[in-house]
Amino acid sequence: MVKKKKERKKREVKIKAILSGERVLAEESKQSKSFYDQSRFGSITKSGIQYSLVEALYLFEKGKMLIYDNKKKKLTSRQFVLRARKIEPSFWIRYCVFKDLRNRGYIAKTALKFGADFRVYDRGVKPGDDHAKWIVYPVHEGDTLTWHEFSAKNRVAHSTRKRLLISVVDEENDCTYYEVKWTRP
Repeated sequence: MVKKKKERKKREVKIKAILSGERVLAEESKQSKSFYDQSRFGSITKSGIQYSLVEALYLFEKGKMLIYDNKKKKLTSRQFVLRARKIEPSFWIRYCVFKDLRNRGYIAKTALKFGADFRVYDRGVKPGDDHAKWIVYPVHEGDTLTWHEFSAKNRVAHSTRKRLLISVVDEENDCTYYEVKWTRP
């Protein structure tokens, strides 16, 4: 029984992707298309499937993706994280939140057009089937937010008809979520 499990793991085809600037690109393959169809990993483009840095690291850690640099050298997890942090200084905090949400069964996608880090869909809802329920702002527990910044985030959520989640990441990379709502007295 153990031998069969090992054999299946060896035969499992991994997505081969290239780190190119702020994105990770892969050709459209049976495996990459399957991950997109099942869980909406990546976004389909004319040239294949494009992954955000956090999506790529998540798939890499799950053993579903191999990531190469532009010189076709395979990257380790550490090398990828170091490069991603050069591109996005808050990459690790964002990744901790993305990973936590995915592990809890939510689909998290980038939310740049909403002025947020992520838009998050309720469990069982796929992007395109319905709208996101939340927009999420990851912060480290040692960071500070001014009332102006906090108010701006809340206004964005309200104007896009989404709920605001502030995700606080502690020193152990655990996430605590705070939902913020407008109320009228």
